[in-house]
Amino acid sequence: MSNIMRTVDVFSGCGGLSLGFEKAGYEVQMAFDAWKPAVETYRANFAHPSFLADMTDDSVFEQILALAPETIIGGPPCQDFSSAGKRDEHGGRGSLTLRFAELIRVAKPQCFLMENVDRIVKTQTYRRLLRLVVDAGYRFYETVLDAAYCGVPQHRKRYFLFGGTGDFQPNAVARYIEKNLSTEAMTPRKYLGSELKIENYYRHPRSYARRAVFSTDEPSPTIRGVNRPIPKGYPGHPGDSVPPNTPGLRPLTFYERMRIQSFPPEFVFVGTKTENEQMGNAVPPELAAFVARALTAGCTGEATNAFAPTLFATAD
Repeated sequence: MSNIMRTVDVFSGCGGLSLGFEKAGYEVQMAFDAWKPAVETYRANFAHPSFLADMTDDSVFEQILALAPETIIGGPPCQDFSSAGKRDEHGGRGSLTLRFAELIRVAKPQCFLMENVDRIVKTQTYRRLLRLVVDAGYRFYETVLDAAYCGVPQHRKRYFLFGGTGDFQPNAVARYIEKNLSTEAMTPRKYLGSELKIENYYRHPRSYARRAVFSTDEPSPTIRGVNRPIPKGYPGHPGDSVPPNTPGLRPLTFYERMRIQSFPPEFVFVGTKTENEQMGNAVPPELAAFVARALTAGCTGEATNAFAPTLFATAD
């Protein structure tokens, strides 16, 4: 397989995957997303073109085919599978995951990477996805990774599907991940040093049965698309790192949250506060760089019988 460089990012959001793949040496040449604020943010941070486009439109496929990308990456919308959503894979957005697979079948890149929430493996869409990939002639490797063990200072579990043709070696992806996955979770203090200038912070829980106060010496919980102040009625939780009435305790700012997401300090977000919070719930660039290097290993590594080709299911 030749060097994997020329890359298209679909469902690109504000560019978390693109940042990581560029860091790992890929040449991202084009990006597509259907949400205007995300596209405008992407354009503010990358030199290559980003298009406001509906991936169900066949003309978008034609545009991608004209570029003949060697690599296609993307994170199809996951709200229909997410624990934070309605968990209804027939809600409409779940079909975009199959649209990603259809793009792979038509464009025939040498390799691809798809990101989604870990709950996708419990859906019918997931099994249809694998069948489409295999029928298109691709070998694949899949895994769920916690970003905290991939250099990102937050617990964030995401599903990744790696695929390739020719001499793509799924076992080489597994070998890279096993060798490079950290044995210790990254923390905000380790990652950012004294940049945050706080010891503890509030992160609003989905229910008061969960803790809400965290230390910078432990991985952050998953950065979500909402950020609320400490409510007067918050009763505290036995797991909180400090009591909720601790002087100076506050939520993280948007900028601090994006740094914990591993976005670089110079990254510019365009749009309203609400839009920024939503698009900031992206693939952390450091996690993207980790999986990009694993994909490269699959394209260049040698096969080994030490690892199974898939963690969750066959395409049967």
